[in-house]
Amino acid sequence: MKRLSTFVLASVTLLCLGVAPCGHSVAQSGKDHVGTWTLISSDTVQPDGTKTPTFGGKATGVLIFGSDGRFIYLFSREDLPKFASNNRNTGTPDENTAVVKGSIATYGTYSVAGNVFSIKVENSTFPNWKGAEQKRAITVTGDDLKWSNPAGSGGGVVEIVFKRAK
Repeated sequence: MKRLSTFVLASVTLLCLGVAPCGHSVAQSGKDHVGTWTLISSDTVQPDGTKTPTFGGKATGVLIFGSDGRFIYLFSREDLPKFASNNRNTGTPDENTAVVKGSIATYGTYSVAGNVFSIKVENSTFPNWKGAEQKRAITVTGDDLKWSNPAGSGGGVVEIVFKRAK
């Protein structure tokens, strides 16, 4: 019984320190990224260095990194047009185009090695990404997170800035 108590105490101590027994996935660079982040800006950088707002205007959104290795995000242009019909199934071609060009939502799993996040997309509103494995350079400094995606869904390198949600 004493051995079991010692094992349980040691396991709890390791988990509290952010260390897990073999067979469990733990971020190698700590858990600074875990939590909810609000989108501050998103810019697409073209090969010639030109920067443009990724969604064609001021963006809004949320990114959530779970401690379980799962992520989800939704980014959109702040001023997406409402559908005149009040029914997403009967949107006009212009309304549908504005939504597709002005938003993206993606979820799946992630792992961390240093500041490189490897993500496995389970699903996305950009269907070409479904099942894709991608890498993102992510840095966390206090309540700021910067993300760089070298293969943005609209071309170019996407640079995104977030603030930790409070």
